[in-house]
Amino acid sequence: MSNKMLDSANLSCDVAVIGAGHAGIEAALACARLGVDTVLFTMSFEAIANLPCNPSIGGTAKGHLVYEIDALGGEMGRAADLVTLQSRTLNLGKGAAVQSKRIQADRKKYQSIMKRTLETVPGLRLIQTEVIAINVSNDGEKDKCDVNSKAKYVSSVTTRLGEEWKCKCVIVATGTYLESEIFVGNVNYSAGPDGFLPSKGLSASLSEAGIKLLRFKTGTPARIKRETIDFSLLEKQPGEEPIQPYSSLHDEAFFDGLVQIPCHIVYTNENTHRIIRENITRSAMYSGKIHGTGPRYCPSIEDKLVRFADKERHQLFVEPMGADTSEIYLQGFSTSLPTDVQQEMLHSLQGFSKAEIMRYAYAIEYDCADPLQMDATLEFKSVKGLFGAGQFNGTSGYEEAAAQGLIAGINAARKVKGLPGIVLPRSESYIGTLIDDLVTKGTNEPYRMMTSRSEYRLLLRQDNADLRLTELGHKVGLIDDVRYCAFVAKKMAQEKEKERLESTYVSPAQANAWLSSIGETPLKSGASLADLLRRPLISYEGLAALDADRPQLSRAICLTVETDVKYAGYANRQLAEVAHRKKLEERRLPEDIDYKQIRGLRLEAAQKLSMIRPCTVGQASRISGVNPADITVLLIYLGVK
Repeated sequence: MSNKMLDSANLSCDVAVIGAGHAGIEAALACARLGVDTVLFTMSFEAIANLPCNPSIGGTAKGHLVYEIDALGGEMGRAADLVTLQSRTLNLGKGAAVQSKRIQADRKKYQSIMKRTLETVPGLRLIQTEVIAINVSNDGEKDKCDVNSKAKYVSSVTTRLGEEWKCKCVIVATGTYLESEIFVGNVNYSAGPDGFLPSKGLSASLSEAGIKLLRFKTGTPARIKRETIDFSLLEKQPGEEPIQPYSSLHDEAFFDGLVQIPCHIVYTNENTHRIIRENITRSAMYSGKIHGTGPRYCPSIEDKLVRFADKERHQLFVEPMGADTSEIYLQGFSTSLPTDVQQEMLHSLQGFSKAEIMRYAYAIEYDCADPLQMDATLEFKSVKGLFGAGQFNGTSGYEEAAAQGLIAGINAARKVKGLPGIVLPRSESYIGTLIDDLVTKGTNEPYRMMTSRSEYRLLLRQDNADLRLTELGHKVGLIDDVRYCAFVAKKMAQEKEKERLESTYVSPAQANAWLSSIGETPLKSGASLADLLRRPLISYEGLAALDADRPQLSRAICLTVETDVKYAGYANRQLAEVAHRKKLEERRLPEDIDYKQIRGLRLEAAQKLSMIRPCTVGQASRISGVNPADITVLLIYLGVK
């Protein structure tokens, strides 16, 4: 196609998003909703919003991410509510800070809803074609604050069909498709997840642009035919009641009348382990075929047996893939063993002696970018206008991908508009923690979000995600005025109720009989309702016995009020720590600083700082190989008192 023909076809946009998985969807929707002309490229419409692994959304720390995505104006939480088959809150036996919602999702319905959403958003074009090259130049429009004369700039993308689309920004959200290869036993072939075509050529284009790529691996278990499983021999796992929605767009009556589909639990046994051990050399993982690094926290079943050799059994979860399909997902049974071994080990499980495999398990290897090349806006430092999101950035999981996609989309749109990018602090969100970890520490394996990764997890609960982030979502432009007003009303109701609990007192005569009945120590003098609520055995609901005049409040408000009151002492200590570190987090580092010329800075620290080029002193302090003494030297150099 000639250049003249390309110009006449008007092949241009503000932002080109490559890949329509969970990262690409959030990125494209954010850009379009913020008013920039956006094109979302996908190799197959059937792969849009695919759930190639577990048919669930949320989980430990991941549920926090979904609530945060919703609070900022993203789409995942809303769609997840619409396709919920079952909902459960994990870690209920632990503190509120680590409790996380997880839903079983109707896989095909989720895909359908997301595809329709993309099709109907103004300013977004959805195109089925493969992008094989990202074209860069040295004469792009420089940022006003850009002092790096060697930087390259995005100019266009080229498709497999020969079209060249001019654009100002590109967001790469290719998931596990880049030069992807499937492994089952001694068989391997080029393919993407679920048998879709792999992306060929884009990796070479990225490398040519100077982007360093890594090779990672993940996998998925077999899908089993529901009718061939004897569920009477399995442990039943029902859903919870009532269900709290992910999205603030849905009220608490949203799930009224929903009949939840139960999940089930089964365990591996001695026979299962014998079969795997006898055939482990036939696994692609252990035959030397796979070279990519796999996820530490979601290993294959053969990897579990090697790493946890002392365990007599491993728990597996039997989960529905949808309301209108026979496919059942066996979480925890991921493998790259040959098909005959997959059959044998499956039949060794209780209740699965006659089970039929509908889709075989496989491992998949793919290219991704080293996230140390990006800054906290998810823009590559060496290629201006190029952003990365999702598994392309070295992460695992739908929720981590969606969170990054949302931030990349917001920042690409703001770059097009000439606005500064947004960076979420670690102290305000798990999304901020996720991105900060990636761009300051990097990762040598697929990164998974966990509550233990945040030093501020007492402040970052899933129930207060809206309090932390809705203000920003509204300021950015993804939360409309109607939704924002509803948030403000909810926030005011919560604050008013906490004040009422602190100022309402009961006497020993009023409270002691009830306290004794529940095994609590009687009062010697009057106490506020808040003081009583801080006792371990007393809940907000239970306190109603002494609080007949309380206002009618939603479950969500009651939960946050109770948790805020109970955690107040711990939260205040963490807030003090946040304030202590604020100066470091806000102290920016010059882009042109020459770390090797700073006297007293250790060689390793200078090398790491030169390579990663953190934006702030706070980021610098979290880089592996940079110690507190190095930060002191850096502060002295900057003239900080």
